Amino acid sequence: MAKRVRTCEECVRRSIPLFIGLTNRQLAFGFDVNYNKQLPPRLVLVPCTWSKNYVIGLYGRIGLQCYNLQKGTNLKFKHLEKHSTELTGYFSYYITLEATDPATGSVCSFQTQFSDAGSRISLGTRITWFTIASRIKQIPNEPVDDEWEEEDTPGIHELYKGPIPKWFSDEARERDSKKYYVVPESELHDNDWLQLLMEVAFFSKADRRLDAYLPLELNSVVVETLEDYTTEPSEKLKADNAIFYISYKCCSDPSTPLAGDHRAVVRKTMDGKPGHMCLEVALTKEQE
Repeated sequence: MAKRVRTCEECVRRSIPLFIGLTNRQLAFGFDVNYNKQLPPRLVLVPCTWSKNYVIGLYGRIGLQCYNLQKGTNLKFKHLEKHSTELTGYFSYYITLEATDPATGSVCSFQTQFSDAGSRISLGTRITWFTIASRIKQIPNEPVDDEWEEEDTPGIHELYKGPIPKWFSDEARERDSKKYYVVPESELHDNDWLQLLMEVAFFSKADRRLDAYLPLELNSVVVETLEDYTTEPSEKLKADNAIFYISYKCCSDPSTPLAGDHRAVVRKTMDGKPGHMCLEVALTKEQE
């Protein structure tokens, strides 16, 4: 794949399907429409491959990691099968992919519904993404609970609402060390979850203008969460609600836009419903 950055116009033209849409969403829920038949306006289902649709692949892998975090599984992305896109208040993506279980070698069909709420400048947020469904493929037409319950969920502390905090200070970390976890270097490079968060941060930094994965390298991660661990501090990596301070490097050719060192603040929240997860990436200084 060509490792380059493209313009916003190209991104919209190449990665967002034509909206021809769906009138019977209550039956199909976006996942199992037969795209070989004529569809009513508002939704189109498109067969796709990883190499030709990086953005949809990224969304699908986020849904897969949500499932792994909630279920304690270790499913790995294999390839995309198909996706559809619906425009309501947000862009909603219905993605079907194949995943493998490394322990058994088994392959399953996996579904995830993904909503892009865009930027919320007043909250200092460059992107806000909601995973609303993450599940092993169900029987056709089985509904999903697509209502996010942030305001009515007492489990989401005020720390995880409102504006995203700025980069932490060493003084703050020393003053309240129990809520910070400095990820040791040995855990950085083989951790799919941290690698994915880095990729999400870089995608936001690039203003969604990527058509291919660029070589990235984690330098450090600090996790801030009010949730405690029961056996190992590393459990904080899987906290339902947490803020990740990520330092990383884009290792592409120096002439490539965005090559070099970067920092990002990513907030993850869950509202307690199966398959639900929200990721927000803070604005950079240049974007504020």
